[in-house]
Amino acid sequence: MLDIDEAALKIAAEKVKSEFGQPVLAMHCNIGDKSSVDAAAKAVKESNLPPVGAIANVAGIASPASFLELSLEEWNRVYAVNCTGSFLVCQAFIPQMIEGGYGRIINMSSVTAQHGGGVFSKTSYAAAKAGVIGLTRGLAREFAQYGITANAICPGVVDTDIRVGTTPETEAKLAEAVPMKRQCKPEEIAALYVWLSSADAGYITGTTQNINGGAYIA
Repeated sequence: MLDIDEAALKIAAEKVKSEFGQPVLAMHCNIGDKSSVDAAAKAVKESNLPPVGAIANVAGIASPASFLELSLEEWNRVYAVNCTGSFLVCQAFIPQMIEGGYGRIINMSSVTAQHGGGVFSKTSYAAAKAGVIGLTRGLAREFAQYGITANAICPGVVDTDIRVGTTPETEAKLAEAVPMKRQCKPEEIAALYVWLSSADAGYITGTTQNINGGAYIA
């Protein structure tokens, strides 16, 4: 488990250990920094854990800044976490999956990439998450020869704390705009990650999995 938030990382690691009884290697990591990601990959390879079989790229930050007010620094920050991080993690860990003979890559995109905003974040977030879809399709084609699959997940509005500065009124409006009249639960997205990581999903690759309560249908 890799995360820049050490406190949250410790809590998540302890939860996995207590609920599933499995060993966990939890490391502080800035996924937008190549040296940080490479150090994590090295530590995982040198650990006593089984070979890496799946990559779940989940990290993301929102950005409600309008385009004409968007600084280059903010653009780069949003892109680093939401797209470049997935690139760096995949590049660092795919060799271990090739070596281990099993590979599943699941990258987090967003419905915002599909309809250009309109949920909370705007253009920078939409562009970064659209990049994730392109990255995922490229990985699917390039690594299919090794039996490695790559799929993207595009959630709609989800009940998490990613929307910093939001209000209860805004959250209610976001839920009301969804045909199912509610936000997605994190557990529902986690279940899709788990299934796409399984052997049952071994012939599914290059897809974009929508999980948005009917907010975007295509």
